Amino acid sequence: MKYHVRSEAMILALVGAVQFINVLDFMIVMPLGPDFATALEIPKHEIPSIGAAYTAAGALAGLAGSLFLDRFDRKRALIVCMLGLFAGTWSATLATGLSSLMAARVLAGLFGGPASSLALSIVSDVVPPERRGRAMGAVMGMFAAASIFGVPLALELAQRFGWESPFYVVASLGLLIAILVGFCMPPLRAHLDQAAAGARGRSTARLLVDPLVLISYSSTLVLMVSNFAIVPILSTYLQFNLGYPREGLSTLYFFGGIFSFVGMRLVGKQVDRHGAARVSGAATLCLAVILWAWFVHYSPAVPVLALFIAYMITTSVRGVAYQTLTSKVPAAAERAGYTSLQSSVSHLAAALGAWGSSLVIVERADGRLEGMDTLGVSAIVGAVLVPLILLVLERRLKHRDAHPAGESVA
Repeated sequence: MKYHVRSEAMILALVGAVQFINVLDFMIVMPLGPDFATALEIPKHEIPSIGAAYTAAGALAGLAGSLFLDRFDRKRALIVCMLGLFAGTWSATLATGLSSLMAARVLAGLFGGPASSLALSIVSDVVPPERRGRAMGAVMGMFAAASIFGVPLALELAQRFGWESPFYVVASLGLLIAILVGFCMPPLRAHLDQAAAGARGRSTARLLVDPLVLISYSSTLVLMVSNFAIVPILSTYLQFNLGYPREGLSTLYFFGGIFSFVGMRLVGKQVDRHGAARVSGAATLCLAVILWAWFVHYSPAVPVLALFIAYMITTSVRGVAYQTLTSKVPAAAERAGYTSLQSSVSHLAAALGAWGSSLVIVERADGRLEGMDTLGVSAIVGAVLVPLILLVLERRLKHRDAHPAGESVA
């Protein structure tokens, strides 16, 4: 179904707002880790476990959502997910220790995972494939926007008013976005109309035996495991290993977010023009150098800010390339189911990466972390595999589109 330009812009703006809140809800936990670890007497090496609780819940919700999300109006399903995310984020402010905080993050993950899946499904529903790279770049640019505005503000709020204050703010914004979606977003039922006309999506079992789907999910698995071996512990590493001041974290995320945002807006056009595998490969070469210089053979002569900005740009570019390509795998009538399963794989992989890092790193008596060099090498190995998998997927998608076998293609 085609939408008027203004309707498309409105939908994408609301989806972007949903992604902003969803990403921010997830992102603030990692840099705030040392803050609430101190306040709630949580050991530092357990910080990745808190991130793993959210992602594991998101994986479970994604698996469940793949069974039924395509049966509902995307708008209504999105509102329910945003209300659940609000409840989970607000409940984190009531935490008194590791167990209660992890329970709150599980609740947030159960709704945050499907919210992200629905948002990306809506983009694919509304925007045709030839313009989807730019649209994905714009929507995924909310990751950078969260870094520019959300994380620095969260860090400042936590420092001034306590670690709970960012969760109050993010939860309230999530509720506001749910209300705006309810009043401003049109019904999104095109996939239901196609299903009623006979173009029904495949079941979860049939999706999971499709080679294209399996290749796509393989790229998801490798990408997220390698990313989340590093991300949950990054703030702690910067402060306790490299001696980076707590008050300087806001600056890191602000400038990292700005450059990442610009990179995402520019890379979407390059993905549309040159292909996802080529763009991802170039970014991966840069990322491998950054990881080696940061975690394996770190030199104080290299500014932390420069490394952080470069890391944010390269991971963001890889994310846009990956998401644009994998969005072309499903037909419209099965898009939310496919994306929900993809979200499940993504969250499970993130949980595995975070859990794995908690097994590798060891906290010294002075608070420094051992094992970061091992994590760095592991992340490099995983990162290099991603563009290779995307290249295989890209070639198979071109072959499928050139030789259609009767199934509708996104």
